[in-house]
Parts: sequence; structure tokens; C-alpha cells
Amino acid sequence: MTPSNHHDSRLTQLFPIVGWLKSYTREEFNSDLFAGIITAILLVPQGIAYAILAGLPPQLGLYASILPPVLYAFFGTSRTLSVGPVSIAAIMIASALTAPEISVLGNPVQSALILSAESGIIMLLMALLRMGGLVNFISHPVLTGFTSGAALLIIGSQLPQLFGLKTPSCGFDVACYSSYLQAFNATTLLIGFTALDLLVFFSGPLIYMLKKTGLQSSVITAISKCGPLLTIMLATLAVSYFNLPDQHNIAIVGKVPSGFPELNIDFIAIEKWRLLLPYSGFIALIAYVESVAIAKVTANLRGEKIAPNQELIALGAANLAAAVSGGMPVAGGFSRTMVNFAAGARSQMAMLIAAGILTLAVIFFSPLFENIPKAALAAIILVAIIPLVKLNNIPVTWRYDRGDGIAEVATLLGVLFYGIEEGITLGIILTLISHLRKTSQPHIAVVGRIPGTEHYRNIKRHRVETWPHLLLLRVDESITFANINYIEEFIKSELKQLPDTKHIVLIFTSISDIDTTALEVLENLNHTLQASKMTLHISEAKGPVLDKLEKTDFLSQLEPGKVFFHTEDAVRELGKYGERLRAKG
Repeated sequence: MTPSNHHDSRLTQLFPIVGWLKSYTREEFNSDLFAGIITAILLVPQGIAYAILAGLPPQLGLYASILPPVLYAFFGTSRTLSVGPVSIAAIMIASALTAPEISVLGNPVQSALILSAESGIIMLLMALLRMGGLVNFISHPVLTGFTSGAALLIIGSQLPQLFGLKTPSCGFDVACYSSYLQAFNATTLLIGFTALDLLVFFSGPLIYMLKKTGLQSSVITAISKCGPLLTIMLATLAVSYFNLPDQHNIAIVGKVPSGFPELNIDFIAIEKWRLLLPYSGFIALIAYVESVAIAKVTANLRGEKIAPNQELIALGAANLAAAVSGGMPVAGGFSRTMVNFAAGARSQMAMLIAAGILTLAVIFFSPLFENIPKAALAAIILVAIIPLVKLNNIPVTWRYDRGDGIAEVATLLGVLFYGIEEGITLGIILTLISHLRKTSQPHIAVVGRIPGTEHYRNIKRHRVETWPHLLLLRVDESITFANINYIEEFIKSELKQLPDTKHIVLIFTSISDIDTTALEVLENLNHTLQASKMTLHISEAKGPVLDKLEKTDFLSQLEPGKVFFHTEDAVRELGKYGERLRAKG
């Protein structure tokens, strides 16, 4: 590779936009233009709704939808991921801002900007440390339990908005709830449920009707995704025309500043930075995990690749951009990304176009946002959130893997009853415990040969040939300090049941590593076996495992034991003193 090509490769690796711009076509631009307009239509109501969900002024959601996606477009490896405010991050922000030690300091806007900055810095540090693989430490059941729990919290927070009620403070007093519910606002309820009906119509029946007409899928997507904006427009017109805030005490968004805020770092406050750091860590972790998961969905559909570590850089830069431009923390949004993808987006140019449209909206149309009723925004959030509640996954996970099922349920209940951070921490801990339990008690099979073949299978599952003086053991896990004692006890237990055994063959087909502690125990086991007139052998060991063993004295200590290339070779040499059939157990 020439120095010039190497430089271009490095540049494209850091700025993926350079790579796809080189081959960008007019046809792709037309697709991106259409998708960008559709995504922008969705960004306006979602940006306002998620800011209010987080307990912040609406403009923080709008600002977070402008500069952050631009930064992601330059650094991100996903062609269609839509970065901006998201519901899960919003409820995590709300959790942080309402924490007693944070709320007592006041100025929630400053706290939100610090969360954005710290989340961005944490992601960049993770990228520097090459921690893109961290996504693998949160299992799918834990993430599902967390998402379901957070979604239920969001639903609980939005139902009062839909009924025109204040946040309840009844605790477990049933009688209190009776009088609380009687204070609902009928006009707010009418607006909220009308908005819900309209949104449901756009997301289901309308799509079915449009498909019957034979319209192109991209056109159907464009029409159906106008539902949230149309709902907001109709609700706002009704509120303004009938003067509902004054006449019927309807809660509205209120004044939204016009124009784009000046870029600044006035949010620096050392004490708050220290207190908000744990919350920022969780927001960064969840934002990254969910964003990569969403990006992989659309990338797999088109045969594209996502670079996890580069995603850390892109999302970190996007969150820092949110901080300096007055926005809340951001991540990849599932619904927006799927809309962007379905509308035909071919690259991040679609999000650059969407950000441009939103900039114009913030500069010229902010006064129109003032009379948006909060009940309509609550309806938009509910329609977006309800599909994230996946309680039906729990029985399926439980039946397949009890440990994963316990982790999923514990995460869900932890989020609901203890808090978002506590819930996901509990889930991760339980997942690691479950993994360690499985690793410490690996599956070990006593195997025999299937008659007429060279295949060796578990004697409890198949009718196989065995030999009274020969014990064949297959360990289905790498041998480490965590499981070596279990393996040793298993071997000793089998030898007690087979007193005629003279040769033990450990089949290493599933073993990719043996750590120092395990090697020491194997050496001691070999000495014990030799003292009992038994010989230990190895078969089918992988190259890297043998390379490590050859750096020690273990192979020489094994003698007269041997290392066999195939288990069949071991049986031919060691099993020639007779054989018998062992029936399936």
C-alpha cells in the first residue's frame, strides 16, 4: 500500500463520510432527500416530547436533533442510524435530575448539559481504550428486561398527562387513588385519546388501506409517518382556536425560544460533574448498546458492516455536540431509524438534510410550538413506547435458559421498584453470576465410538463401543481456575466407578485455552494417576493450546502418556485389548 493510499484509508476509517461521498450518486441523493424530509417530520414532535419526558424545556430536545446528528454523520459507520433524543435516555435523564442530591442543586438544564458532556467524554475514553466490545457484556435478556421496565416507567409517567392529572403521590393508599382519578380533565382526556386514535390509525389501518391501492412502499411510509406531525398540528389548532388553556386549563408546551443557541461551555460546574458522573456512565452505556444494536439491524438488511469502536467515537462526538449546543444526551432512535430506512435513506446525507430542515423550523417556526398540548405529546410517546414492552419474551427466555430468565425478570423488577441504574446493574451482575456458574460446571461427557464409524459421542445419548480399561472424556469448555476443580472431581468420580481403567484420554476438541491454575492442577492430577498405575493422554488439542503446553514441562511429565492427533488414533493404540458394547442410557 502506498503512503497516499494508507493516508486515505486512515482518513476514511476516522471519517466514514469520506468513503461513501466518493461514490455518492444523484439517485442516492434523491432517496436521501425524501427520507430526510420524512425523518425531520418525525423529529419535531419527538424532540419536544422526549425533552418534556426528561423534565426539560422543549428546546433541549430540538437542539439535540440538529448538531449531534451532523457530527454522527461524519464519524458514524451506520448509513441509516438516526441520532437524537430517545425515550429510554429521556427517562434515565429524568431519573438523574430528580435524584435528591441533584435536584437540590437546581438548574436542571445545566445538569442535562453536563450529562451530555460526560456521556460524550466517557464514550470517547471507551473508544480510546478499545472498549467497543463492551456491548457484549449486556446480554439480550438483560437489555430486554431493562427496556421493558423503562418503557413501563415511561407509560406510568405519561398516563397522568393524558388524563390532565398531576403526578400522583398516593403511594399504596387505594382510597387516595379514587379521589385522585376523579380530578381528571375531560377536555385533556378528549385531546389525548383523539390523538391516540389518530396515531393508531396512521400506524395500522391506514397502512393496510394504502397497500390495497398499490402505492409504492416508500410513499406509504411517507404518508403513515406524517401521523405524529399531523396529530400535533390538529391538536395545536384546536387549542389555539378554542383558547383551551384559559377556558379548560389545558397544559401546553409553553414558549419555545426562536433561533439556535450560541455554542458555549458555561455548563461546567465541578460539584455537579462529580455527582452526575455515575448517571452519565449508565446513560453512555445504554445509549451505546442500544445504538449499536439498532445500527446492526439495518446494516444486516443491506449487507453493511458496523464498526463498534468507531460508533463510540461517533456517539461520543454527538453527545459533546449536544452539550455545547444546548441539547440533551442523544442516542440512536429505533423508530426514527426504521422510518429513515423504510423511506429509502441510502446514507447519512438523509440525517444531514433532516438536521437542516429542523434548523429552519427552530429559527422560523418556534412560536408555533407554544400551544402544543402536552396530552398530544403524551399520546405520541405512548404509541412509540408500548411496542418496547415485551413481557411475552420472559416465558420464552425462562424455558430456554433459567439463568437468563431470572436475569431478565430481575432487571425488569429492579428498574420498576429500585431505579433504572440499580435495575440494570442487578441484571448485569446476575448475568455474570450465571455465566460463571455455567463456566465453573462445564458439560463433561464420557464418550464411546459409534459402531462402524470414527465418531465419538456421549455414552448417555448413543449406543456406542467402550473399553473396560479405557476412559474417554470430552470437556466442553476451556479449562480455567473456575472449573478445574470440578473437572478433577468428575474424573476421580468416574474412575471410582470404573476400577479397571488403565488409560484416560482427555479430548480437547472444545478447549481453546488452559490457564496457569488449571495447568498446575492437571500436572498434580497426572502425578496422582501415574502413582495409581494409570496413564493420562490428550487428543485433538488445538494448535494454540499445544503451543502454550510446549512452553511448559507438562508434555514431558505426561510420558508415557501421549498427545494424539485424533481420538481414533488413541483408541486404535490403547483399546486393542478388547471392546464391548455400551447401550444408550
